[in-house]
Amino acid sequence: MSKVKGTALRILSLLPGVDCGGFGGCGYPTCEACAQAIAEGKSAALCPACDSDAVRSISEELGREPVEACDQVAFLKCAGDAAGKKRFQGMESCQKAKECGFLDGECQWGCMGIGSCIERCKFDAMHLEDGQLVIDRDKCTGCMACIDICPQHIIEMIPREATNFIPCSSKDNEQDTLQACGYGCIGCGDCALACPNDAIEMVVGDKIDGRYAKIDYSKCEGCVTCTVKCRKKIIVDTLHDLTKLKEDVAFVKCAGGAWGHKKLEDLGYTRCSDIVKDAADGKIDLDEIGACTYSCTGMGDCVKACRYGAISNEYGVAKVDDSKCVGCGDCFRACPRGKIQMVPYLGVKQAACESEAEPDKRMEVCGMGCIGCGDCADNCPSDAITMTDGHPVIDHKKCQNCGICTYVCSRGLIQERVVPEYIYLQQEAMKLDMEERG
Repeated sequence: MSKVKGTALRILSLLPGVDCGGFGGCGYPTCEACAQAIAEGKSAALCPACDSDAVRSISEELGREPVEACDQVAFLKCAGDAAGKKRFQGMESCQKAKECGFLDGECQWGCMGIGSCIERCKFDAMHLEDGQLVIDRDKCTGCMACIDICPQHIIEMIPREATNFIPCSSKDNEQDTLQACGYGCIGCGDCALACPNDAIEMVVGDKIDGRYAKIDYSKCEGCVTCTVKCRKKIIVDTLHDLTKLKEDVAFVKCAGGAWGHKKLEDLGYTRCSDIVKDAADGKIDLDEIGACTYSCTGMGDCVKACRYGAISNEYGVAKVDDSKCVGCGDCFRACPRGKIQMVPYLGVKQAACESEAEPDKRMEVCGMGCIGCGDCADNCPSDAITMTDGHPVIDHKKCQNCGICTYVCSRGLIQERVVPEYIYLQQEAMKLDMEERG
């Protein structure tokens, strides 16, 4: 029979009433023991699962001054599936999976997707979706019972009102992180340098050059600066549209590759990287089969790398949807031919060809390529265009977006990218950087 009486019994009625099995943040084995401790002098906010109303009621019951409730929710510092999730499926616990060890190329810091934490949660706030742990913020009470069951130590408590999150716990260096996961923090430090409140710390990882970003929520004001400056665009921002918070977007330096793409497809190729490798090893002669040696091969290595569905293959060439592109650069890194570049998020002109072949050869392998006539450069009033190796290169700092080059190009090659203007919040976030640029 319960020994909880009097004041402790009334306090117990104000607690969530779902025992965390001694794993919650109060440090007591049962809710009864927690209520007794509060009645005997512990803080009215001792139970982290109590909301503000409950803590206020407990304070009134005790005749004490009101205290702030610890209103937090659980957050998983992992957004990818590189920690062997598929391989570990069916194992009895995350701890057992970790004891099996990680293979080369797997992230040893991430979530293994088995869900030992789910068993600990008494509020039905955790579940798996396609092997990804999802935390329901509305159901999470912040009891902290899930924290110590995770052998990876990647569940942490954050303020409920927080809007910016870094969903990565990797302590590896940039190269290893990039190879393992498209959602990983590469430790570049751009977010920390840009934060106006010094709310982001770069924590040194296990490797000499490994480090990762961590938000100090006592300083974070929820602005968009870190989201804009993040090279990988992994910082989650629940207030703003990520597709608008960017400095640069991807641009494919090729307007057409259908002829060569079809020939390569007929030869059985499905990956751009295989084509580039075989061409370098002499296993295939692109000139011999009539394919442009400077074009996009259109096999979609970049499409697979894009996490935002911003790239597609159209008629044998990659096309970027500027409204979806966030400027993370994953496609840039994935293209083995270097056909993708990051360009300013402005409506400036872009020359979608960089062929160095003779004009006759260009017309032979592509009906849309630059023929090197130079009319665009000769007519540019801002001297923003130069002819390099027979193709135009546009200096975006000089380009006034006047449209003359588009008008005089006989091939219709120079493209005008129509994108939304910088929104007010982005201007505020980028204010310091824009001042530096002059």
